[in-house]
Amino acid sequence: MKVVCAIDSFKGSISGIEAGEAAALGIKDAYPDAEVVICPVADGGEGTTAAIVSGAGGELRISRVSDPLGRIIDASWGLLPSGAAVIEMSSAAGITLVSDEERNPLESDTYGVGELIISALDLGVRNFLIGIGGSATNDGGVGMLRALGFAFLDKNGEPIGRGAGALARLAKIDISGADKRLAECSFTVASDVKNPLTGPLGATYVYGPQKGVDEGTRPTLDGYLAHYASLTRSIIPDADPDMQGAGAAGGLGFALTSYLGAKLRSGVDVVIRATGLEEKIRGADFVITGEGRMDAQSAMGKLPAGIAALAKKYGKPVIALAGSVADGAEVLNEIGIDFLQSILRAPTDLAAAMNKENAANNMRAATRQIFTLIKTIRQN
Repeated sequence: MKVVCAIDSFKGSISGIEAGEAAALGIKDAYPDAEVVICPVADGGEGTTAAIVSGAGGELRISRVSDPLGRIIDASWGLLPSGAAVIEMSSAAGITLVSDEERNPLESDTYGVGELIISALDLGVRNFLIGIGGSATNDGGVGMLRALGFAFLDKNGEPIGRGAGALARLAKIDISGADKRLAECSFTVASDVKNPLTGPLGATYVYGPQKGVDEGTRPTLDGYLAHYASLTRSIIPDADPDMQGAGAAGGLGFALTSYLGAKLRSGVDVVIRATGLEEKIRGADFVITGEGRMDAQSAMGKLPAGIAALAKKYGKPVIALAGSVADGAEVLNEIGIDFLQSILRAPTDLAAAMNKENAANNMRAATRQIFTLIKTIRQN
C-alpha cells in the first residue's frame, strides 16, 4: 500500500505538511506497513517556497526586508540546487503580516518583494520563480519596482512615496535607473489568479475589500491603477493590463510581466513540476488531497483540482479531506475526486475546529476510518 498525501494548508490552522503528517498517522493506524509519501504543495500563494524547497532539495535563506508598512522583518526565500531562487511575495508583503486594524492598501506596498529579489541577485541568482498570492497590497507592484531602481515621480520630478495612495501623484516613470542585472534574469510567476489589472473584475474591485478597501474608495484606487497602466504603456507598449493574471497580488502580476518580462504560469502546475509530484503519484495506490474549505470554487483551478487531474492521468483513486465541505462541493466528483469528506467529527465552534491539535487529531481520525474501510473491502 502506497499513499501520496498532497494536501494544501488549512489556512489559519495546520500547514499542508502538518496535515500530511497527521494523515500518515491515520493511514498507518489501519495499515502499519503502508508507505506514505508526504508532498508539500501550494498554488503560488502561502507555502509555495516551503513546498518547492522541500520537494526539490533546496535550502531556505533569510533576508531582512520591509513588510507592507515599511517595518523591518526577516523574510524567507528558497535557493534551489539549480541556482534558481524561489520567492513567495507574501513573505514580504502578505496580508498575514498586518493586523485587521492595520490593513490599508493606500499605505502598504510591495517594496520588500523587490528587496528579496536584490538579495538573490547579490548571490548571483539570475533565474527566479515568484509565487504571488495572499498580498496586503494594491500598489500595482510599484513598491517592488522602486526597490529595483525604477523611479516613479510626481509632476515636480520627486519620488511619489509608498503605497497605492501615492499613485495619485504619479506623473512620470523613469526606467533608466533599474538594476542592470535584471537584464540577465528570467522570471516565472506562479499564480492561478486570472483577473485583469483594472475594472469590475480587476485587482481593486475583487480583492481590495479583503485588504481594507471600502466601497467608496474602490473607484479611486482602480483609477490610480488605470493611470499607472497608461503611463507604463507609453514607455513599454507591450504592457497589457487586461491580460489574465495582471491583477494578481494587487497588480504585482502586471509589474512583473511588464517591467521584468516575467512569464505567468499556473501555480499548481509550477509546483507539481518543481516537486516531482507526478512521478510520486504514478506509483501510488491512493492519493489524498484537500484544503481548509472545499466548495464548488475548489473545482475552478484550485490546488486539489490540479492534484485530482494529475492522479486521474494515471487512474489513481483520489480522497479529498477538508475542514468544511460546503453545498455544491459534489461538483468535485466530476473532476476526479472520488471521495470527499470533512474531517470534523462533531459540531464545534470555529476556534475549536481550527485549533492545531484538534485539526491534526481530526485528520488522523478521518484517515484512520477511511483506510480501515479500504482494508476491510480489500480483505473481503
